[in-house]
Amino acid sequence: MLLMLAFFGMAQFVWRASERGGLPPWSGAFPALLILVSVFVALAFSVRRFASPLGAVMDAADRVAGGDYSVRVPETGAPPIRALANAFNAMTERLQGADRVRRDLMADVAHELRTPLTVLQGRIEGLIDGVYPRDEGQLAQLLEETQVLSRLVEDLRTLALSDAGALPLQKDPVDIVDLARDVARSFEGRGAAVEVRATGAVHAELDAVRIREVFTNLIANAIRHTPADGRITISVDQAADRVAVTIKDTGAGVPPEVVPRLFDRFYKGAGSRGSGLGLAIARGIVTAHGGDISAASAPGEGMTIHFTLPRAAA
Repeated sequence: MLLMLAFFGMAQFVWRASERGGLPPWSGAFPALLILVSVFVALAFSVRRFASPLGAVMDAADRVAGGDYSVRVPETGAPPIRALANAFNAMTERLQGADRVRRDLMADVAHELRTPLTVLQGRIEGLIDGVYPRDEGQLAQLLEETQVLSRLVEDLRTLALSDAGALPLQKDPVDIVDLARDVARSFEGRGAAVEVRATGAVHAELDAVRIREVFTNLIANAIRHTPADGRITISVDQAADRVAVTIKDTGAGVPPEVVPRLFDRFYKGAGSRGSGLGLAIARGIVTAHGGDISAASAPGEGMTIHFTLPRAAA
């Protein structure tokens, strides 16, 4: 409509100008018409250049809305359109990854819950059928299985809260060196020796209960993969605004390609007997405190876990 109005306006202008100049009325109409046609062709080409990639993005968006996260759009056209296509492809890739993680998580949760429930069911049926004696020993084993199940459910709850950013934290200035030594003492006589190294008190703003859980998970994991005559060293250092903690063991270590997966839920290395949630929970708690955590390892060189926490205010 705008092009039509422009055409008729130009024609009217040429008509009036020709009349005033004493020229034939339509002597200047052809150049004006040629200009308008050129403008129209250029605009049509530009609209098509923008509309075609946009149409592909809209069609792909409809497929994503239908649950197809594998769709990708070609990154062609003008720079803004290429940027839009690139952002759309990145979004669908993240959605596809999140959907895959969700499916794997559901399968892993079902598997981990099924094991203790199966044991409970089998033992209770054995007690009813008279296969097992109804004594305190059997009741103690049943209680142990319920504790395993309860611990797994609590671990899953902690992970869910940390992922949602809703993990409750009761932060106070805490001497993290004393906290580390207290946890290390609880592992005495359970395997490799645990040593805490620090030059003095190091205070950090943290939830002591949650960080104790981090130390417990990391030390327990190190003990499981370190021979009894090995050593686990916890080093605590401080900088201007951060506290750095490094936990290094003398175990067998893992290949470098395995390191990026260590903090994944339910990931278990060769010979692991845990649930595969300890390191994932540690990462969630450290992240909730505003810190970060990483791992480094190589076969025969043990494992090194490094995490940082904000320091306490003066």
